[in-house]
Amino acid sequence: MLTLSNKIVFRYLLIAAGLACAAYAQAPGASGAAGASGPATSPIVTNPTYVTINLEIAVDRPAAEVWKRVGKYCDIGEWLRVNCTITSGNGEVGTVRSIGGEVLVGKTDLSYTYTQTPRAGRPYNLYHGTVEAKPVTATTSKIVYTLMYDNSMLADDAARDRDKAQRTTQFTQAIQNMKILAEGGTLPPAPARGGGRGGSGRGN
Repeated sequence: MLTLSNKIVFRYLLIAAGLACAAYAQAPGASGAAGASGPATSPIVTNPTYVTINLEIAVDRPAAEVWKRVGKYCDIGEWLRVNCTITSGNGEVGTVRSIGGEVLVGKTDLSYTYTQTPRAGRPYNLYHGTVEAKPVTATTSKIVYTLMYDNSMLADDAARDRDKAQRTTQFTQAIQNMKILAEGGTLPPAPARGGGRGGSGRGN
């Protein structure tokens, strides 16, 4: 038989258990969050179609001088005419820059390769870029810029052609700017830009 004190303790235990159950029922769990926002979009592309854009331009300077002038990881801010800051790292592999959240994934004395990271709710197009100052003679070189990405998520061939043409125009201007800077020139004032995410090539 329960004493009065035991009955009081038992009643408090029941109240506490009830409150705990109510709190659990109201807490947003993983399944509840997914249901509220709808099914997540997978970053994986089932049938990718990888395309490349290969650009180069002759420069009247030795490759080492070219790279010293335009090859640092945030020099892109100058020759692509966008803001760039290093958000993580020290310029070596693994460094991240603010443009497109781009990660430095490979580097040599005269080149580097970067990628853009996946973004929530979008398929990942595996966007990569490689910039290189390639020696031609002891006093001349060429800048080589290679882009690789998956364009299968675009609507049709016309959209894919437009996308590639826009990227080609953008990066042709970029290597022309790099040449001007590497040869000791200065760039004209930047044209007005519309709003947008930024990034080196409208990746993901």
